[in-house]
Amino acid sequence: MSGAEGPHPRLRTRATDLFGVRYPIVQTGMGYVSDVRLTTATANAGGLGILAAGLLSYDELVVAIEQIQAGTDAPFGVNIRADQPDVVKRIDLLISAGVKVASFALAPKRELLARCKDAGLVVVPSIGARRHAEKVAAWGADAVIVQGGEGGGHTGGVPTSLLLPQVVDAVDIPVIGAGGFFDGRGLVAALAYGAEGIAMGTRFLLTSDSPVQPSVKDVYLAKTVNDTVLTLQVDGVPQRVLRAGTVERLERTSASGRLLRAVRNAVAFQKLSGTPWGDMVREGLAMRKAHDLTWSQVVMAANAPMLYRSALLEGRTDVGVMATGQVVGLIDDVPSVAELIDRIIDEATRTLDRLGVPAPVASAPAAPEED
Repeated sequence: MSGAEGPHPRLRTRATDLFGVRYPIVQTGMGYVSDVRLTTATANAGGLGILAAGLLSYDELVVAIEQIQAGTDAPFGVNIRADQPDVVKRIDLLISAGVKVASFALAPKRELLARCKDAGLVVVPSIGARRHAEKVAAWGADAVIVQGGEGGGHTGGVPTSLLLPQVVDAVDIPVIGAGGFFDGRGLVAALAYGAEGIAMGTRFLLTSDSPVQPSVKDVYLAKTVNDTVLTLQVDGVPQRVLRAGTVERLERTSASGRLLRAVRNAVAFQKLSGTPWGDMVREGLAMRKAHDLTWSQVVMAANAPMLYRSALLEGRTDVGVMATGQVVGLIDDVPSVAELIDRIIDEATRTLDRLGVPAPVASAPAAPEED
């Protein structure tokens, strides 16, 4: 843990109180990575684990929630894609199952957010710009995860060190910093900016509790901070991935070649997932509208599920794609989730003590009114 004295009192934040967890650490919902085991391990270690549901069928989501609840009594979240055709049905499942947090990679529509709030779900969208934070805060979001440009997967261009204070100054709800965090020093830095905690993806991917193949984890561990690339070639929307195999080929392939590859992957993903073609078309239309994509880019978006699955779960790094943050170059081991969270809390406590940060001053009770 963090020594005989326990964690520093400053590590109890508005986020820990809101989520009902011990520590201000969030494990993000990464497709094919944030599964039942990783989410459960994070919840049991005192952080907020978030199950990635975007690539699960509804029936698979039902089973996954049941399995997590069988493995932990701690609160956890589920990451939902706001553009899925059955999103309302999924939200109603979270409500009926007693899930604590609904996390969104894309901001939900105002009506959907209200549905969550009315039922008592804690709503936490992920955003990459101040204006998006202001919008969802005005709609009633309980907190936001703010990812800077060095983060993995779909990301923007503003670094965390600039975006985080910008958002903290713009909204009154708890802000969770993401992008570039991996240790206790980063947690303290986020708190200094005014955030209420940190969210991490790549650091949790590189734990023994993640389902990623060991040989793939070795590929990640060998990379430096310069071995990532922000590319449009996976699904038409900027995302940060490892500079390796498929990505380098996609960057060199002609537009027609990428389109043909995307069509083949779309067919393969449909067969694997059993997702009805009508649902895939509707999701494509929603994505095109949300991101102003061309039809070619919409078809390219079919690349992502198969490319990620091939690399992360099947170990085929030569034909797959590996999302990552630039922080990959600072990670050199694969601890368990419990070991990782204990280490971060220990280091954050030592850092706060070294800086002489005092414990919060308890508010004095109000004086009784005289008759």
